[in-house]
Amino acid sequence: MPTNFDPNEIKVIYLWCTSHEVSATSALAPKIGPLGLSLRKVGDDIAKATKDWKGLRITVKLTIQNRHAKIEVGPSASALIIKALKEPLETSNTGNITFNETVNIAQQILHQSLARELSGTIKEILGTAQSVGCNVDGHHPHDINSGAVECPAS
Repeated sequence: MPTNFDPNEIKVIYLWCTSHEVSATSALAPKIGPLGLSLRKVGDDIAKATKDWKGLRITVKLTIQNRHAKIEVGPSASALIIKALKEPLETSNTGNITFNETVNIAQQILHQSLARELSGTIKEILGTAQSVGCNVDGHHPHDINSGAVECPAS
């Protein structure tokens, strides 16, 4: 069945997938099948691009032009926190990250944050760290978020 898709047109598709795994063809087929791309090639490219985030759920941005897919990885705040822990998070014990790592994570997701300043984004990261179940510099993230530690302005 022919489509009305112009091959020179840029098409952007967002996928939420488990990293380092070939995405299910049932999820990819309706999105990229009509564009004339190989499902296996795109799935393998996604697996290669997400190998650093093994086992985490991340957002993948596919930019398609001229039947070529460019893949960009956009990890969430929780994925960045879990990666900063450098170990798999188990339910029985909590991890610990430094406040500097929290600031670095906030700077990485500043463009997708709804906060006006970096300090607001840091508070968002502290809330995410609380929900993940890790401590920041040995303190509960809620204690830091309540004003015990001063957040940098920018």
